[in-house]
Amino acid sequence: MEPDAFDEAEFFAALDRGPARVLLIGRRALIALGLPMITADYDLWVHIDDIEMLNRAVAPFDLVPNHSPDLARQRGRYVLEDGEHVDVLVARSRSAPDGARLTFDDAWARRQTVRYRGSIQIALPSIEDLILTKRWAMRDKDIVDIRLLEGLKRQSGGSDGP
Repeated sequence: MEPDAFDEAEFFAALDRGPARVLLIGRRALIALGLPMITADYDLWVHIDDIEMLNRAVAPFDLVPNHSPDLARQRGRYVLEDGEHVDVLVARSRSAPDGARLTFDDAWARRQTVRYRGSIQIALPSIEDLILTKRWAMRDKDIVDIRLLEGLKRQSGGSDGP
């Protein structure tokens, strides 16, 4: 594929079809929930055992990993890129500055799916878990995103569904 011919629907379909346990996080997750956001990249959280499966699923998009799976496991992250930029978190768990911890397995067990287009589904953390992922860095934009997610949660009656 040409870098400018990236097809987001096909990208999400490949993730949906693939066996890798992958959660969409970051601002693209907020967009998937219907919040009005703009972002230039994708952020994924992949199960530490599924890096190779994810890399195979996105290979048709010419997305190339900048680290080997073993090095990505050691570093806790890597990037897939070639015209598009996909940050991939590889960690069994992460903690917020206040010590609140989220494991991938817990986030996966509580995940929600949203329809992207047609039959394509995107796996996202629950709203509560998505808020926690935003607390990891606590940048100014994360604080804004947390407020939007809390509003969405109140609007939906406290449930994690969109």
